[in-house]
Amino acid sequence: MIKSAQCRAARALLDWTQAELADRTAISAVSIRAFERGGEMRESNLKLVRFTFEAAGIVFEDAGEMVQGGIGVRLKGGVI
Repeated sequence: MIKSAQCRAARALLDWTQAELADRTAISAVSIRAFERGGEMRESNLKLVRFTFEAAGIVFEDAGEMVQGGIGVRLKGGVI
């Protein structure tokens, strides 16, 4: 599942605010803010956040998937 740092990074790549992500997912901005600060989020909501980002062109990478290192995010080729 996605981590809080990946959520913040994905929003930054898309230039979305927490409020925009909340609008696109119908998850409260309070819940998104809490998650991005290290709080917990229900698995169903995490899946919805991930799906929303992926539909917008975000690719989530696990540790060591593309290059040696930690988790990450990137845009699909040809996006933007």
